[in-house]
Amino acid sequence: MAVLRASKQALRKDLKRRLAALSAEEKQRQSLVLSRKLLEHPKYISSQRVAVFLNMDDEVRTEEIIRDIFKRGKSCFIPRYLSSSSHMDMLKINSLQDLEKLPLTSWNIRQPSDDCKSREEALSSGGLDLMLMPGLGFDLNGGRLGRGKGFYDTYLRRCSEHPIGKPYTIALAFKEQLCQKVPVGSNDVLIDEVLYEEQ
Repeated sequence: MAVLRASKQALRKDLKRRLAALSAEEKQRQSLVLSRKLLEHPKYISSQRVAVFLNMDDEVRTEEIIRDIFKRGKSCFIPRYLSSSSHMDMLKINSLQDLEKLPLTSWNIRQPSDDCKSREEALSSGGLDLMLMPGLGFDLNGGRLGRGKGFYDTYLRRCSEHPIGKPYTIALAFKEQLCQKVPVGSNDVLIDEVLYEEQ
C-alpha cells in the first residue's frame, strides 16, 4: 500500500510539472479538438443523462460540451464535492444561466452549495448513461490517476449498486497526461475509454 501511494505521489508530481508547462492557448486548442471528438462519439450521441466535470485550470475545458448537452436537450449533472470527506454527488443543473449562478468553491469551480436539497441527484432517480472523467494522468488500459481524494472511485462504486448500473466512463485528456502505466490499487475503478488528440 505504501509503495503504491509513493509511486502515485511521484507520478502526480511529474504530471503537474508537465501540465504547468502547457500554455493556455495549447490547453484551449486541445480542449476544442476533444470536445469535437466527444460530440461525435456514439456513446455521447445515444446518452440522455450525462455527468460532466467543471474543469480546473489544468484540466480539459468542458464549456463547449456543457453548451451542447443543453442544446441537444440532454440532462446535465455536475459534481458537488464535500471537501471534508470523499463524498461526491452528481446534481442536475437546468441551464447555462443556472450554472453561472452557482457559488465558487476554493478550487475556483462552481458547484451547488452544501445545503442545497432541491436539486435532483443522479442516483436518487434514473442514474447516469455517461460520465466524463477528470484526472491528472491516464493510461490506455483504463488506469486513471486522480488527485488522491477518491471522489470518483467512491461515486462509481455507488453507481454499481444502482439498478441502472455504472455509466460508461470517458476521460478527457491532454496528450501530456497520457502515461505508459498508471499505478492502480484495489480501490481504483478502471475507466472505459480515454479521449485524447492522436498524432
